[in-house]
Amino acid sequence: MNKFVESKYSMKKRLSEVGIGKTVVISSFENDDIFLKLMEMGCVPGETIMVDQVAPLGDPISILVAGYNLSLRLSEANNIWVEEAIVAPKIK
Repeated sequence: MNKFVESKYSMKKRLSEVGIGKTVVISSFENDDIFLKLMEMGCVPGETIMVDQVAPLGDPISILVAGYNLSLRLSEANNIWVEEAIVAPKIK
């Protein structure tokens, strides 16, 4: 497992466990085989992502990352560890 600097976010969970509309921050990857593939698509540790859609049968899921939509299989999302993002309110 890749190890990164401890963050100021909340409890870790797998991306496959995150609900629609939730914003999270990537903390690490469980499987080194998929690590490079996901990094090339913008999924890097520290990147804020949002679960946008989930297919009717639960697989695949669509996330917003680096300004675009990315579809991931649940098996891929299961290898991504995330933490809930602390989002500051927008000031008008």
